Amino acid sequence: MIVATAGHVDHGKTLLVKALTGVDTDRLPEEKKRGLTIDLGFAYHDLGNGELTGFVDVPGHEKFIRTMLAGVSGIDFVVFVVAADDGTMPQTAEHLAIMNQLDIRHGVVALTKIDRVSASRVTEVSAEITRVLANTCLRDAPIVPLSAMTGEGVDTLRETICAAARALPPRSIEGNFRLAVDRSFLLAGAGRVVTGTVFSGQAKVGDQLLLAPAGAELRVREIHAQNRSSGTASAGQRCALNVVGSDLRRAEIHRGDWVLASAACFGVSRFDARIQVLAGEERPLKNRTPVHVHVGALDVTGRIVTLQGSEIGPGEQGLVQIQLERVISAVRGDKLILRDQSALRTVGGGVVLDPLPLTRGRSRELQLNYIRAMDSASASISLSQVLNHLDSVPLDRFSQAWNLTSEEAHSLWPEVDMVVVDDGRSAIGITNKRWDELKTIALAGLKAWHERFPDRVGVNENELRVSLPERITQATFDAVMLALLEEQQLVRDAGVVRLPEHGAVRSDADQALWDKVSKVLVEGGIRPPVVHDMTESVGVPFAVLSKFLGKAAKDGQLIKVSDKRYFMPSAVRELIQIVENLVAANPNGQFSVKDYRDKAGIGRNSVIELLEYFDRVGYTLRIDQVRRIRKPAKDAFGNLMN
Repeated sequence: MIVATAGHVDHGKTLLVKALTGVDTDRLPEEKKRGLTIDLGFAYHDLGNGELTGFVDVPGHEKFIRTMLAGVSGIDFVVFVVAADDGTMPQTAEHLAIMNQLDIRHGVVALTKIDRVSASRVTEVSAEITRVLANTCLRDAPIVPLSAMTGEGVDTLRETICAAARALPPRSIEGNFRLAVDRSFLLAGAGRVVTGTVFSGQAKVGDQLLLAPAGAELRVREIHAQNRSSGTASAGQRCALNVVGSDLRRAEIHRGDWVLASAACFGVSRFDARIQVLAGEERPLKNRTPVHVHVGALDVTGRIVTLQGSEIGPGEQGLVQIQLERVISAVRGDKLILRDQSALRTVGGGVVLDPLPLTRGRSRELQLNYIRAMDSASASISLSQVLNHLDSVPLDRFSQAWNLTSEEAHSLWPEVDMVVVDDGRSAIGITNKRWDELKTIALAGLKAWHERFPDRVGVNENELRVSLPERITQATFDAVMLALLEEQQLVRDAGVVRLPEHGAVRSDADQALWDKVSKVLVEGGIRPPVVHDMTESVGVPFAVLSKFLGKAAKDGQLIKVSDKRYFMPSAVRELIQIVENLVAANPNGQFSVKDYRDKAGIGRNSVIELLEYFDRVGYTLRIDQVRRIRKPAKDAFGNLMN
């Protein structure tokens, strides 16, 4: 469990942590000299429950609220400190407002310095605290009167914290690894160490991680979790990571940076959020108001863009888009605190709902509905509600927003009533209604093509896609075609598609010529005769045959490699497989013209024309005298591979 102190300056937070743990968290000379906590202090101690509890001691002075906010991000429990002699003070109220906005529901009130006041004063301040907490997330927090100087009540506080640790449910380690950096330093003999709270996921010694926003690559050499050497760093722990990497020589690490799994490393310059303005504010928060935004351990400036009206009144909630002055890291569910432009007071707080907002081409009402859907209790409910408003959802983007690992994302998709189109690079979720519409559009387009070109066997699928009245992505179109083929609503015929009932209206002469041409080419296999040598066997002049072959290639029945060389689709698939075999057999993944000629057993001129064709379609890439595969065959040749 991670515990943070909170409360007004000089109310005894640091002394109380020392009474509980034996550790003086004021480590800086200036802190010792002034008797004032300036930076974050840390202590770890077994309070008697057999586990190490991590304490974060934060400054109470108003000048160091920014530092205090870096310390309380990601905590489980708060020890809210109020001195019996002073009672509640300005920073008491501000710290309480921050706890409330961060939704810290587990805590205890330490009523300190009771050795300085009468019993009646203790009763009076206790009643005052109860009134102050009444409408906050800490309304059920017990109040423990104590004196850190005499030790009275300290054991009761210790027992209260231990009981809370036992009662807290285990922190889920779901999601990609994210650690909010609050300190970075060089340690003799070890090198660079970064410390902070792990917000999600888990990392192990040896893992490759990224520093955001710098993008530097890091490798975890050693981990200390809750001040003990560990093989893992998990959500809910305070951890120190000893990291190495060549990029560290150029990367500066600051409080507010993140150490992330690669899947969680994406930049955010704006995000949608639900915020609440503090009830004590004198004026509403108006549209375009400049603010300081605190997320994790970071403080960044930005502006509030209200999405419902032109302002949000004191005590009211509203949906907003926060536009930042620089790129940060954030995911759905991150808590945030808002301070005024001068960073003198806290004005509100809230939660990130969509770090990757969809705004372009969206109406305001659709945008609001999407944000409300992102405010759901779980990713599955959220995705279902998003699909109620959109025909399709980019699932990779949705997963990033919710910080889902690849395994979590693919486990989620079957829970939602949708069709998933996944081409290996990206995934899209499509409603069943929209899916049926897409199939109807494709079939109608194919029927219209047959009516327009009754003499053609069918249509090349790419030609069909671009002819449709709606723009459909290649991956979605390919999935629709595959579904229609499986349902036998269309037929693939020699590289083209057609409706099952369609038969090309060929003249008797054309059909007779096709029968002869196809017979010659099938018999030739991967060594078909050139066009000039076919004229005698098919019985037509060269010009007539060339025109006929060109039309057959356009229809997808043949593959034109050059003006003089045509192949049946099955032969080209065989020739592609030879490339795959050569590349698989060579450690460097390359092959030469000679390698291919020897493997295929065909002439050099034919090999050169064939490999140049492979280059043109983007399947292979020539590098001096060798070639390698440039992109997968299914991407380069599309329907030919089906």
